[in-house]
Amino acid sequence: MEEQFILRVPPSVAERIERLMNESAAASSSNPDDTSLDLSFSEDGRNGTFMIGNESFPASLLDLPAVVESYKTYDDSVLIKTADIGQMIMVREENDPVPEGVEYKHGLTPPMRDARRRRFRREPDLSAELVNQVEKHLINIMHGVSVSILLFFLLKSLWF
Repeated sequence: MEEQFILRVPPSVAERIERLMNESAAASSSNPDDTSLDLSFSEDGRNGTFMIGNESFPASLLDLPAVVESYKTYDDSVLIKTADIGQMIMVREENDPVPEGVEYKHGLTPPMRDARRRRFRREPDLSAELVNQVEKHLINIMHGVSVSILLFFLLKSLWF
């Protein structure tokens, strides 16, 4: 499997990258600095700078709310899975706000808007006392205490 990530850039940067990819390196510019791409991160590993030519843009490494699978084909009929993608590098304009937290809550497509809240189950509201009580009952069962008595108390504590 390959290691991959999603690179999300503003439309102006996407046009420049596409132009660089379509033109040959020799014909695109006589100055090699105009054709350079660079991505560097600070010490925290989450914030950095994306350079295209002489322009720099702020970038952030964000976790996606769900894993995205990546495929490729050699013969236009058979797809081969190449990676599970769980992170995205978001390049933004200077005046755009910095994303909150380390997880991008919206996913990649419009149906995944606010995906974590809408699509995934919340953690159950369990009290620490109930968890400790169930743990003690399970330990007693493993040590050979009468199962019928413990099951009665266990079910009683869970349902009432």
